[in-house]
Amino acid sequence: MDKAPMTGGAMRILILGGTGEASALARSLAGRNEYAVTLSLAGRTAAPRPEPVPTRIGGFGGAEGLAAYLRSERIERLIDATHPFAATISGNAARAAEAVGVTLLAIRRPAWCRAPGDLWTEVANMQEAVTALGHEPRRVFLTIGRQEAGAFAAAPQHAYLARTVEPLDGVLPVPQLTALEARGPFDAEAEADLMRATGTEILVSKNSGGAATYGKIAAARALAIPVIMVRRPEKPDVPSVPDAAAALRWLDAGAHAGPATLRDV
Repeated sequence: MDKAPMTGGAMRILILGGTGEASALARSLAGRNEYAVTLSLAGRTAAPRPEPVPTRIGGFGGAEGLAAYLRSERIERLIDATHPFAATISGNAARAAEAVGVTLLAIRRPAWCRAPGDLWTEVANMQEAVTALGHEPRRVFLTIGRQEAGAFAAAPQHAYLARTVEPLDGVLPVPQLTALEARGPFDAEAEADLMRATGTEILVSKNSGGAATYGKIAAARALAIPVIMVRRPEKPDVPSVPDAAAALRWLDAGAHAGPATLRDV
């Protein structure tokens, strides 16, 4: 296993981002001379919010490409703050960190838990979610993002309201489609109003966790609307914390500690 060289002065940190946690951590670290931070975004959003730290956009070329980047940039701490459903990059991060000897921490926001009144059907993936809608036409509110919306083209009998950050651009070719472009957070009252106005009969959601998009879950509960909830994919078993504040404490506590100490999260 090749070791990434440790630098004098500022600790070199790479944050794999695209989430609110990544942005919050970047904001907390910005301007602190003891850290040299780079935020990496996958590039799936055309106009990402500007961040107060140097930002790179685009993939690395798998685990090997990420390992090469860690070496060339002399990264000392790797923070995986990607989306709970970004299993590929999380796997690549774990393999690259192991190969190069860089200390890795994941920010894993807690999943939502079923509450009294929730009418959830939990499924493992989008294909199961499509099947769970059934054969009878329904008015479906899709809140799963652009990348996986195309799976529902296999069930064109339903009327879809699909909310995404980026335009769908034809990925869901069905006869009855209303496309809504919006970026959270979304509060429960506004979500309930939207569901009433559109006659939503069923909600399809990933179990992303967090407060920013929980409003739709609370609204569905209040309106007794069933939810098809897609479970999270498996991710590598690596040291993790639940939020950006805990990641910042970890970094501060370990600024002068060795990797063995830092792995005991």
